[in-house]
Amino acid sequence: MSCMNKDNQSRVSEFLLLGLPIQLEDQGMYYALFLVLYLTTVLGNLLIILLIRLDSRLHTPMYFFLSHLALADISFSSVTIPKMLTNMLTQSQSISYAGCISQSYFFALFADIDSFLLTSMAYDRYVAICHPLHYFTIMSQRLCFLLVTVSWVLSIANALLHTVLLSFLSFAGANTLHHFFCDLSALLKLSSSDTTINQVVILIVGTVIIILPFLCILVSYGRIGATILRTSSIRGIRKALSTCGSHLCVVSLYYGGIIGIYLLPSSSNSNQKDIIISVLYSVVTPMVNPFIYSLRNQDMKRALKNLLSRGIFSA
Repeated sequence: MSCMNKDNQSRVSEFLLLGLPIQLEDQGMYYALFLVLYLTTVLGNLLIILLIRLDSRLHTPMYFFLSHLALADISFSSVTIPKMLTNMLTQSQSISYAGCISQSYFFALFADIDSFLLTSMAYDRYVAICHPLHYFTIMSQRLCFLLVTVSWVLSIANALLHTVLLSFLSFAGANTLHHFFCDLSALLKLSSSDTTINQVVILIVGTVIIILPFLCILVSYGRIGATILRTSSIRGIRKALSTCGSHLCVVSLYYGGIIGIYLLPSSSNSNQKDIIISVLYSVVTPMVNPFIYSLRNQDMKRALKNLLSRGIFSA
């Protein structure tokens, strides 16, 4: 559907999301799968927030960042999955122009917040392992609040910048997106305007928002690795590897997907690859976070056990 502007050029008023590259007869199976993934993401991350909120022993910098990451992951997955499920259920592919731009904005916002929070958590682990005696002095409450506040401010500013630039682009008659959400990269490929400025901004700002935090994480874990190798205690090595290994899994999956789609050049016929990578870092990563940070974490297990026992006895 389109409307005419003053220049008699066709301007789209809605987009068509082609969704996942699956057969029509498999829609029901994939709908059930993604519904389960989404519910697991929301309930799992809500459980993390609840446990950290209720257990005073989890009121530490590490879990402070984890609670914010859990909230960001719920929001991140809620930007795309509900709309995709609705379209699959109703067999509709449409999303309004305003809805598409809004989805692109919030997707960039929560993706950036995830990036900054993962970096803050890596720094927290670096201080805890490399400077344990000064941990609570360095990771003060003031610094933790500052890191989270700066994460939100920079993320909002970056998402707003991309959205404003996107709003200036023309989509003259072309409104079919080969994606399951309004991805910025897919929208730029679809636009009939010159997207050079948008691409340059993605490259420059992406270096600050994605590459620099990623390098900070690598440096943090490089220092952690060096400290671990100097530790003679096998128990200490196992504990450090257990704590940091899960974080590195999330980091690799998340940053690998974003860098592969937005910062590395891709051909115009790589839509299916982009969709698969997007599913990995925008659907799978928020879902596995609760399991990665909870199942192998004794503090979280203890908090869950206390919560369950408290609920049983109160009943």
